[in-house]
Amino acid sequence: MDDKLILKNNLPAARKEAGYSQLEFARLIGVSRQTISSIETGQFNPTAKLALIICIALDKKFEELFYFD
Repeated sequence: MDDKLILKNNLPAARKEAGYSQLEFARLIGVSRQTISSIETGQFNPTAKLALIICIALDKKFEELFYFD
């Protein structure tokens, strides 16, 4: 596996499409607003559990939200 793979995401667009602010979405899934911000900017990669919770909350498949660049 290539060590240079970087996990990217479409979380900001999907979250906005669902009508959530970062704070509203964070409260919905039980994390801080800073966690959502860090995931969206690529500073933090969510655990598998958190990534699945995000997918469920936004009714999206994993591949629709997360990808390697």
